[in-house]
Amino acid sequence: MTRPTGTMGYGKDAEALAQQYEEVPFREQAVRTALVRAVDIPDGVELDACEAERAVAAAALVAAQCPGGEPAASAYGPDEPLPDLTGLRGLAVDALGRVLTEPSELYELWAESGGERWVAEVRRLENALLPQPADEQPGLFR
Repeated sequence: MTRPTGTMGYGKDAEALAQQYEEVPFREQAVRTALVRAVDIPDGVELDACEAERAVAAAALVAAQCPGGEPAASAYGPDEPLPDLTGLRGLAVDALGRVLTEPSELYELWAESGGERWVAEVRRLENALLPQPADEQPGLFR
């Protein structure tokens, strides 16, 4: 998948976001801030591509801790583990929804370059963030 000029994949961005602060509580705040910035953009105001990339990266870090989410571990990740970010699932879903809603510079860049696979990847992140139906959740009695 070729990225449009000026965009990054969420994997590398997620690693950079996770490394942004040395102390674990500040990492959670960095993830929350990236998500809130995307969600708080008023309707009709374009979401900047850089803010959207940070939101997708932050959502990927949250999704990595959810059932069905892909691990965000890499050689470039932080030395210390990330805190539990699953409490940010709803915010992450909202942020991804905003990234995929015009006016969103990142969405528009991908749309101009045939970004169906990118949209599918973002939707996959959204699906990992959604709670599992009760009949699919692990339990003691089956």
